Amino acid sequence: MNTSAMASTGRLGRLRSGRAARGSVTRGAARAGLAARGVIYLLVGALAVQVAFGDTGRQADRGGALAELSQRPFGAVLLWALGIGLVGMALWRLSEAVFGAPGEDGRSARKRLMAAARCGFYVFVAYSVLYFAATRHQSSGGSSDQQSRDVTARALELPGGQWLVGAAGIGVVAAGVWIGVRAVRRKYHDKLQLGRMSRRTRQLVDVTGMGGGAARGLVFAVAGVFAVRAAVAYEPDRAKGLDDTLRSLAETPLGPWLLVCVAVGLVLFGLFSFALARWRRV
Repeated sequence: MNTSAMASTGRLGRLRSGRAARGSVTRGAARAGLAARGVIYLLVGALAVQVAFGDTGRQADRGGALAELSQRPFGAVLLWALGIGLVGMALWRLSEAVFGAPGEDGRSARKRLMAAARCGFYVFVAYSVLYFAATRHQSSGGSSDQQSRDVTARALELPGGQWLVGAAGIGVVAAGVWIGVRAVRRKYHDKLQLGRMSRRTRQLVDVTGMGGGAARGLVFAVAGVFAVRAAVAYEPDRAKGLDDTLRSLAETPLGPWLLVCVAVGLVLFGLFSFALARWRRV
């Protein structure tokens, strides 16, 4: 074998080794992030169940979930672990935006843009969790409801602010419908390693995926409707965060039982996130 062939073989070997190492890191980051997301949804769902049964002192959103976690033994360690896991989620989505995702169209511009948007979202979530972990003894960080009202008020003050908030609300409604429909149609099967799962396991995963995805989609859609109402009325107080959105479900003719069903669905989505952490193709 001549020198150029040996050099080419060496470069190819290093390239393959680099891809393998990157793939291993990406898989670890993705699974840690999915597990961290599962913990948050489990806690939010459990808090929402308590709210439905009259515990109005609870805050059924990410802030409430973090506050609940901080009160547990080794709470500080758990909070930092959760934040680091969400950093892993952001890094995984960044990897998909840069290198592409698995699948035939994983390198398409649409998939890369979606991955970049998800990366930005999880950067924000990871930052909020890590900030809470660092300052939990100094401040509560504010509820999602107040944050939503503040953001909506600032957006409405911008030129064309009503149109901006209205468009954002419609986008959130559309995202909620998209999430719910894909869950009911079991589109997540495309991302799972079904061959590694028993029939019973697949059935249980479908229960969590369909029920959890439908509940998550409903919450998104309802929050989007409130944002549209805030834009139309030019009243930022009509915008609602996760906590107020969930509480509004108890004010429907179905009463608190609708909130109970959605809360259980959020718990199911938390369990589904754990299933994704175990069996998702990355």
